[in-house]
Amino acid sequence: MSTIARSNRIHCKTEYGILKRVLVVQPSFMKIAEVINETQKHYAERNIDIPLALRQHEDFVKLMREHGAEVDEISADPDLPEQVFTRDIAFVIHNELHVSSLREHVRIQETNHLIQWLQDQSIPYQGNFPSSIEGGDVLVHNQIVWLGISGRTSLESSEHLQQRLPDHQVIPLMLRKDILHLDCVFNILDEKTALVYSPAFTEEGLDHIHSHFEIIPVTEEEQFYMGPNVLSIGDKKVISLSKNERLNARMEAAGFHILPLDFSEIIKSGGSFRCCTLPLERG
Repeated sequence: MSTIARSNRIHCKTEYGILKRVLVVQPSFMKIAEVINETQKHYAERNIDIPLALRQHEDFVKLMREHGAEVDEISADPDLPEQVFTRDIAFVIHNELHVSSLREHVRIQETNHLIQWLQDQSIPYQGNFPSSIEGGDVLVHNQIVWLGISGRTSLESSEHLQQRLPDHQVIPLMLRKDILHLDCVFNILDEKTALVYSPAFTEEGLDHIHSHFEIIPVTEEEQFYMGPNVLSIGDKKVISLSKNERLNARMEAAGFHILPLDFSEIIKSGGSFRCCTLPLERG
């Protein structure tokens, strides 16, 4: 973990502003220890090639730094095999960082490491949700917060978040039971454009999404390979899995500059580029 003194500024107003500062954890001890999502079921016997996962993660960090992002790291803990997915442990909405309430036993201690890091960096935070809420279910779009209601995020926490954010509109979106997080089926690319895997949503939820965005549809195969779980880094630049060629071509046709990267080992555990980043500041 870096010992360089840094600003305690945090700010994220959208999912697509210029990525200035982001928090990650290397997949040093990554493994499928307990099957806790549908993707892990598929890869449980093969499990994770850690040296390959480390190389892919290093390439990802290098790419973010090449495009101007300051990348901070929390040291990996050998007892936390899912720690690489920093998105879930907290989320920033405008100038406030909210520490999540994780549901799965294998992940609960991850927030303790985060809180220690936040205290070391003098970054203020809020916590104490009444029930589970995870950052993978939180998408910020100016004054709107889209919140996936999943096996990891409860409707009670949605109501609590709305109380915390009286100047925002929290829109809960009910997800199909097999969907891990909202960002596995929905991602906002710019003010008017979003990636959406439609079968994951109720008719009412889709109507809400369509009323705000032009949709780039995601196929079932692309959703399995984490197609919606891209990372926008600003100026219409999108880091996306190189395997999803059709989807990447659709995004390019819509005016986005795609930065393709191999993340095939990381996605075996059910997350990709967005899952592996906790943005602290966007411009």
